[in-house]
Amino acid sequence: MSRSNGRPEPEVIIEFADGMSYNKIKLEEAYRTGGILEKPIKHVSKETRPVLKKDDIDLIVHELDVSRAQAEKALIENAGNIKRALEKLIQA
Repeated sequence: MSRSNGRPEPEVIIEFADGMSYNKIKLEEAYRTGGILEKPIKHVSKETRPVLKKDDIDLIVHELDVSRAQAEKALIENAGNIKRALEKLIQA
């Protein structure tokens, strides 16, 4: 890691063939000023996460034609209650 002015260079996320690049620090600053990162991100731990049944996920995927990730997210947000998860997805 090279240094400039006594500080390490920012972490580069991606470099393009034309020489342009995005770095992590500038990207986070841009999001903060836009208000995107103002809300804390909720992480669901494995201990508090409801047990999801494969049959429930398959039912939502096949009946509502949504992705498995969307079905799992809906079930997690509704504590594994398939009825409430289906209602929320239908309303959205």
